[in-house]
Amino acid sequence: MKKTNQLLKIGTKEFKSRLLVGTGKYSSIEIMQKSLVNTKCEIVTVAVRRIQGLEKGHQGLMKSIDWKNIWMLPNTAGCSSAEEAIRIARLGRELAKLAGQENNNFVKLEVIPDKKYLLPDPIGTLKAAEQLVKEGFTVLPYINSDPLIAKKLEEIGCATVMPLGSPIGSAQGIRNAANIAMIIEESRIPIIIDAGIGVPSEAAQALEMGADGVLVNSAIALAKNPILMAQAFSKATEAGRDAYLSGRLQENVLASPSSPSEGVISNN
Repeated sequence: MKKTNQLLKIGTKEFKSRLLVGTGKYSSIEIMQKSLVNTKCEIVTVAVRRIQGLEKGHQGLMKSIDWKNIWMLPNTAGCSSAEEAIRIARLGRELAKLAGQENNNFVKLEVIPDKKYLLPDPIGTLKAAEQLVKEGFTVLPYINSDPLIAKKLEEIGCATVMPLGSPIGSAQGIRNAANIAMIIEESRIPIIIDAGIGVPSEAAQALEMGADGVLVNSAIALAKNPILMAQAFSKATEAGRDAYLSGRLQENVLASPSSPSEGVISNN
């Protein structure tokens, strides 16, 4: 079913932008700030554990973002078990309150025990998601591009699911388009492609497929010119959505002339 809604609705919140942006890996707070402006994003992710630990690149992060205009998406990055993710999600809710967002119950749920490929644990994710939904969180789980897991998370009450395009930070693009297409087709909640997107054309591809949004971090933050790349991703996301709504020309084995064959001038 074609999704024609103009706004991205997650839980009870509506957003104009379909580009979600991460806050890690930037060379400076100033470059991050300018990049965020150029993305036109309305949602940014914040790694709760890294903020708490004052890790490199995260000192002063909370004060550097205009939380009156940007919605915080706390994430449970670095958690390897459901129990740990649940605890960090609760801390993330308190972090959002400190930023002045009293009614923010959003959490990007990541349960990743695998330190080599950074692939999410489906069992731990399901377990954590079920508990967090019961506690009133708006849960956005990061998952493998598995249609069965996606549907189960939808059924237990997640606000969206976020299948990976390819491994985190790999810049390999959308490697499992067939599975992601199935997730989009069967879902009644927004689908946001997360991880692996390396260039703006891949963000456009995700939106053209019918995804409701994309989350990008490394491809912007680690670009030679993050500020300009941020602008490119903003344009690509908008273009991809417009293309999806417009309805693409269907592929055909045979060629089809762009000019009509009737009424042409004869040589006779």
